Amino acid sequence: MVVYITGLGLIAWPVMTYYEVPPFTDEGDPVSFERPEGTGGAPGRKPADTGTLMPTGPRAEFRNVKTLRDGSQVGVVTLDGAKSGFKGKVWVWAPKQYKEDPKLAASGFPVMIALPGGAGYNTNYWSVGEFGDRKVSLQESVSKWYEQGRSKPFLLAMPVLNPGPDDEGIYWDGSDIPDQPKMGTWLTEDVPNLIRANFRTIKSRDGWCYMGSSTGGFASLKTVLKHPDKFKTAIANGPDIVPDSPLWRGHEKEKAQNNPQVLAKQLMTAKGPDIYIAFQVGTEENKATIGGVKKFMATYGKGPVHTKLWEIPGGTHSGASYLSPMEGPMEWISGHMAGPTPSS
Repeated sequence: MVVYITGLGLIAWPVMTYYEVPPFTDEGDPVSFERPEGTGGAPGRKPADTGTLMPTGPRAEFRNVKTLRDGSQVGVVTLDGAKSGFKGKVWVWAPKQYKEDPKLAASGFPVMIALPGGAGYNTNYWSVGEFGDRKVSLQESVSKWYEQGRSKPFLLAMPVLNPGPDDEGIYWDGSDIPDQPKMGTWLTEDVPNLIRANFRTIKSRDGWCYMGSSTGGFASLKTVLKHPDKFKTAIANGPDIVPDSPLWRGHEKEKAQNNPQVLAKQLMTAKGPDIYIAFQVGTEENKATIGGVKKFMATYGKGPVHTKLWEIPGGTHSGASYLSPMEGPMEWISGHMAGPTPSS
């Protein structure tokens, strides 16, 4: 009977922790995304190939905020950005293969930086959000699409997007606006450096991308165009096409330097490097959003700027509308990215 109960407990543990049933909840506990030394984990191991970057350190102290059905965990840490000077939360998640597949124990994984819409302050709805009638998360979707062969096994970094609440139309466009917190540097340097310090990643831009919705979609679009040497692809859901924060007032030069239209034109003139931008727009969204995306694609979706549009029938301007059909865009960008190389 004792053996039976113990076995039942082992089976039930992931379910209990997923539903946070006391005393089984592990919320707030330390999270380690690597296998312990001596069991085939990354510490002390040589990389699987020359394209893999092993964790550079120092290690961050992640705390668990959610355990998924498959046992993988979402962790969070407060990051004091060395480059930007901004301090904020970053949520992270690794697919179960990162820790459990011995053939990938020394392999670099691609990184997706997922940005929310809305306020994007002190939270990121991609971190623990569950969408639609089936209550499916971004993490579970990535796992499913990978197992179906439709996606790379992305590490997810989910930072705050703004340094404060979106009050009275004030937001920061994921940019370094003069006299404001340097949110562009936060997103393009501090957050990637946190991931490099703690995870096995891919050295080249082939292993780095963005995904975002609304203002997070704008930041994703703009970032890949502005830094094509660092990031190769993006999924932009219902994005603005031009910077429109009122904080740009009086800073027209800097505003232009963060305008996707200007950046795309510069990239076309330079003839590369190639970038890939997947757009998603719901048919029930603001017509200006749909029109703006189509105009951008017609004008700038040429040469090194590769674009593709998915229109979502009945879709609205919401994370729930964007996540369910995202497997198409995810498969498309995955085809242009590198994945982990199994050890021989």
